[in-house]
Amino acid sequence: MRLYNTLTRQQEDFAPLRANTVRMYTCGLTVYARGHIGNFRTFVCVDVLRRALKYVAGYKMHHVMNFTDVDDKTIAGSAKAGLPLREYTDQYITAFREDAAALGIEPVEDTPRATDDANLKAMADMINALDARGHTYKSDGSIYFKISTLPSYGKLARLDHEGIQSGARVDSDEYDKESARDFVLWKSTKPGEPTWDVGCGPGRPGWHIECSAMALRLLGDSPNDIHTGGVDLVFPHHENEIAQSEGATGKEFSRFWFHCEHLLVDNQKMSKSLGNFYTVQDVLDKGFRLSALRYILLSGYYRKQLNFTWTGLEQAEEALRRITDFLGRVEALNTGGSHAEVNARVKEAVDAFDAALRDDLNTAAGLGAIFDLIRALNILMDGKAVGKGDAPEIIAAFNHFDRVLGVLSLRRAEDATPPIPQAEIDAAIHARQEARRKRDFGEADRIRQDLLAKGVILEDGPQGTRWKRK
Repeated sequence: MRLYNTLTRQQEDFAPLRANTVRMYTCGLTVYARGHIGNFRTFVCVDVLRRALKYVAGYKMHHVMNFTDVDDKTIAGSAKAGLPLREYTDQYITAFREDAAALGIEPVEDTPRATDDANLKAMADMINALDARGHTYKSDGSIYFKISTLPSYGKLARLDHEGIQSGARVDSDEYDKESARDFVLWKSTKPGEPTWDVGCGPGRPGWHIECSAMALRLLGDSPNDIHTGGVDLVFPHHENEIAQSEGATGKEFSRFWFHCEHLLVDNQKMSKSLGNFYTVQDVLDKGFRLSALRYILLSGYYRKQLNFTWTGLEQAEEALRRITDFLGRVEALNTGGSHAEVNARVKEAVDAFDAALRDDLNTAAGLGAIFDLIRALNILMDGKAVGKGDAPEIIAAFNHFDRVLGVLSLRRAEDATPPIPQAEIDAAIHARQEARRKRDFGEADRIRQDLLAKGVILEDGPQGTRWKRK
């Protein structure tokens, strides 16, 4: 498998360092608000990476994704809400888990939060190790990393080390992305703020030390295999993670750095002031299914910006209908054996799909291979050149595609969940049948249209009437 490595600015062959297990860390959500669809572009892309490593490359996974539950925003939010920090952040962790599950994101092996006792102790141990190696200084009760002590600082973001201003300090968790300065490791206690005393004086952690400590504690000795996150984290967060981790251990922190580009909305950066800031719930409230949202979030190459529009989401719905309609056609095959041409087409598509995912997670090319297969097999079915004996092989191929993309299984789960109570659908179908028996076709059509408005499509067939979701 080949992955683009932000550290080297090139694609490289990837294999885990130890045995057959990939040790991967993802910078998760800062839990001061519900995650937006831009956040979930990154998390869906990382989920597809995880699945490709498992189901295409055949590796085992030890994947850690954290929750940042203490920083300026969470502290300010909890104070405004009049809630303890833990209680305030719990609600957003729960919301994230719900949204992630609804989008078909696989649970990872570890989901630590910064304020867990073991993690706070690991941060203090790392700070003390940095101090012993001469990388820190204290000022006004806070502890800072002195970047001039690490000649390699700036290697991820390609900063000019000679031009970095030394001695200017950043206390806040809200960083100026245009400058590189000494940054805080442990912040002195301020009135009304939560504080811990775990081995480096009373205070609370800075943002960057949290991920460094959690990654090293849970994934083991450096280097880990892959560190992931949004492209906005390259500097200062990931740069500072490298500085802390390598300054404390003297070892490389992570071998590969994997970054997802931004999600735009109508070709603009997402912003509450522009009214284009959407959550997962906003998508549901617009009447769309989350399988379509997942589809659109993984449809583009992860290293390119992706533009989200409601029209694009409608197109994603249509693309998924094409796939499910095709599979319905395959499952309905009831005569005929297997055919060599079908076998060849399926193998070609699976090989092309796997090759695309192995080529730096090229999901767009992978989807292209799927739709090429659908077009080819639809033509063959039109010519009666696909039989019942071909169905298991075709379905197995689509199950393989879905293990990686995670869209069809999500769609099927949605399909199995009626948008209105099942009893209401059953009663409407019965009433429509009665209306048709009485030749009251106007009433029958009214019932059909009423169900359609509620998201239920009726289909009449030899076995009677069945429903499916819109």
